[in-house]
Amino acid sequence: MFVLPPIPAGWKRCLAQATARDSYRGLEASLQREAADGEMILPPREDIFAALRETPYKKVRVVVLGQDPYHTPGMAHGLCFSVRPHIRALPPSLKNVFRELSDDQGCRIPNNGCLAPWARQGVLMLNTALTVRAHAPNSHRGFGWEWFTDRIIELVDAKPTRVVFVLWGGQAKKKQRLITRSHHVVIVSAHPSPLSVRKFRGSRCFSRINRALTEANLEPVDWEIPDV
Repeated sequence: MFVLPPIPAGWKRCLAQATARDSYRGLEASLQREAADGEMILPPREDIFAALRETPYKKVRVVVLGQDPYHTPGMAHGLCFSVRPHIRALPPSLKNVFRELSDDQGCRIPNNGCLAPWARQGVLMLNTALTVRAHAPNSHRGFGWEWFTDRIIELVDAKPTRVVFVLWGGQAKKKQRLITRSHHVVIVSAHPSPLSVRKFRGSRCFSRINRALTEANLEPVDWEIPDV
């Protein structure tokens, strides 16, 4: 039987009420039905809450919001836009992120697409749905993840120190309604997918994030991804 993994320690207390809701049990039941039907659920169970594991609540200072995990087996590992370090054929959206990063910050294009170094600096790499059926993009939309990840955004919005929210594309922009505190900064741009990359290029998201952090006397993010 498919069972969701425990909430990571850095979020367990914050999310205690959310995980006690009937809605959370309903989400788990939907995933159990998928697994019972022989469907592969991505990312692997141990990585479903990887974004929360890598970036504890107290350390969050940037939120990058994605849609759902990569649906190709072996790629997704629980951080939005990120792929496992051994993947060399990067998804087009991630390639476009790296090109903009190079243009904006002068960072070299890395030989891998693992964004865990950002997550460990307090960049919460959050998808709005934390699972997907293999080979079926957006297949877990409506399973119940949306209210759960909305709650995560609301908790981050409640932080007394500045957080920079990065909303790429129309789906992410809808979450702007959850960001209510005036000391936070919201950066909205087109999605880095090939369909909208012309509008994404030149958005200078990374320098804008660091400027918003330093204006609040917070450390900027080191965006350089080490080679592996």
